[in-house]
Amino acid sequence: MRKISLILTLHFLSVTLFSQRYLSDLDSSFLYIKDTVRPLLKRVENLYFSGYIQPQFQLADTEGAKTFSGGDFAPNSKSRFMLRRARMKLDYFLKTADYYPSALFTFQIDATERGVNVRDMFMRLYETKGHNFSLTAGLFARPFGYEVNLSSAYRETPERGRMSQTLMPTERDIGVMVTYEPLRRNAKNHFIKYDIGLFNGEGLSGPTDFDSHKDIISRLTIKPISSHRLTFSGGLSLLYGGWRQGTKYIYRMSESGGNNIFVIDSADQNIGTISPRHYFGADAQIILKHSWGQTEWRAEYWFGKQPGTSATTVNPGITPTTPTYQREFNGAFFYFLQNIINKDNQFLLKYDWYDPNSKVEGNQIGKTGTNLTPADIKYSTLGVGFLHYFNDNIKIVLYYDFVKNENTQLPGYTSDIKDNVLTCRLQFRF
Repeated sequence: MRKISLILTLHFLSVTLFSQRYLSDLDSSFLYIKDTVRPLLKRVENLYFSGYIQPQFQLADTEGAKTFSGGDFAPNSKSRFMLRRARMKLDYFLKTADYYPSALFTFQIDATERGVNVRDMFMRLYETKGHNFSLTAGLFARPFGYEVNLSSAYRETPERGRMSQTLMPTERDIGVMVTYEPLRRNAKNHFIKYDIGLFNGEGLSGPTDFDSHKDIISRLTIKPISSHRLTFSGGLSLLYGGWRQGTKYIYRMSESGGNNIFVIDSADQNIGTISPRHYFGADAQIILKHSWGQTEWRAEYWFGKQPGTSATTVNPGITPTTPTYQREFNGAFFYFLQNIINKDNQFLLKYDWYDPNSKVEGNQIGKTGTNLTPADIKYSTLGVGFLHYFNDNIKIVLYYDFVKNENTQLPGYTSDIKDNVLTCRLQFRF
């Protein structure tokens, strides 16, 4: 029994090698872990557990602050303790005789004071002849963008940017995806990964797919390529989809009297048409290694078309019953990460913006007759942070968000809103 207990302990300790840095990836280091428990533990040899917990304290500028730093504050509160994420992940993994992947089942939940939610539930089948392709089906991460797919357990900032949270809330969707990713150690194209999938489009925002229109999402990833002290990686992303028009009322941008305004189209044939949802993205990451650890730069840019309502640019979870506003958007994320003295200390700068309506400027919003609303306001955020890694499992994050909105002619938005947020977070990962 002591021998079995020791083997079990070693087995479950090995799951730290299997934790995922990217939501849609399989940690390649896991492919070469030798199975030490096969003679004794046939039932559990393919089960792997991982998880993390993120308790934190936050302080906002004002009571009831509206924020993308973990959700809005309560009306009479500007400080709070919260359990931002507490996740447990189970993987059932099958390997071939030569330790390449054969099949994977993943189940992940998030359990906090706000409830228990499923985050992942999917199966992945691997082609085992050439080890080049795989098929994924279920609830899993959309293959779009770098920041969206960087796991919250590894991401340096407490939260993803405003654009990520608005256009890709919860990061997941239900669908099916084909992946080209050469896994053989001597594969010529081992640095390339290409994903293409078909998804419902609602993500976790609705109980079911409310129309028959699907989103096509794809991403071409260039895995890290090293040369001397420099490492480069990047990617191109595409989302081509939309959702069914629930009413006959569509607002589109037009020009009148020197102003860009929303003009209504109320033709009866608009009902049932598809409001286009088209995203295009590009990203790049550069790492410079040195005696202190490393310096890293990341840049990512999105643009495209996003349907919404007068109040929001978030995609609906149920059939829309209000007029549709069609907007062109753009946004970006920029990271600078610098180790201080050694790899255990890290300084972080992040700047991002999200402009939900790139056709208008702030001074036009609120003008009579333009039909422009707070949903058209551009926001930018400068984040400054410090991270200390006690070891591979535990880190502390101190981070401050300076949030700035466009000055408009709308009441309440004529100047910058006080919505900056300080976050102090402790994370334990296993």
